[in-house]
Amino acid sequence: MTMPFDAIYDTPDEALLVLYANGDPAAAQELAARHLPRVLGFATRMLGGDRAEAEDVAQEAMLRLWRIAPDWRTGEAKVSTWLYRVVTNLCTDRLRGTKRRRAVGLDDAPDVADGAQSALAVMVENDRMTALNAALDLLPDRQRQAVVLRHIEGLSNPEIAEVMDIGVEAVESLTARGKRALAQAMAGRRAELGYNEEGS
Repeated sequence: MTMPFDAIYDTPDEALLVLYANGDPAAAQELAARHLPRVLGFATRMLGGDRAEAEDVAQEAMLRLWRIAPDWRTGEAKVSTWLYRVVTNLCTDRLRGTKRRRAVGLDDAPDVADGAQSALAVMVENDRMTALNAALDLLPDRQRQAVVLRHIEGLSNPEIAEVMDIGVEAVESLTARGKRALAQAMAGRRAELGYNEEGS
């Protein structure tokens, strides 16, 4: 069964996954459009800015979602939470296997459309992102996961607890420790990174 084109945008993720399992390719396209950019961004941060590795992880996570689609049990987990958990596990495996980390270089930064920002603004933003990725890279894996999921991906503490398979209190503790460690790592770099007294 194929869903009408205009109705697919309002369809919940779980229903789209069921539609995909029943042979609707438009459902897969919509799910990928909704989740692939965020999954890729999360993987990139978890892997210290390694875009190529992150693309591999994001692709593998989506492939696993397609494989599990016929067996998906609606109501047991949200598709987004399931994807974040798979990406977390894949990134952890890669980090354990390679033990290599690096910050994002200027060559890895996205291109900016002409006239969108001044060259100076782009350089300042790139420096800030490089510094943030380098500081995140110093955190223990679990703290980095909690901080990225909470403050960059915007997940709630209960959602993070589900992704990381820990309690909400453990999420709060990991996030608080991670934020303190980030603040310490970034201390003294405000002027260098172009922040004024008000923090902008």
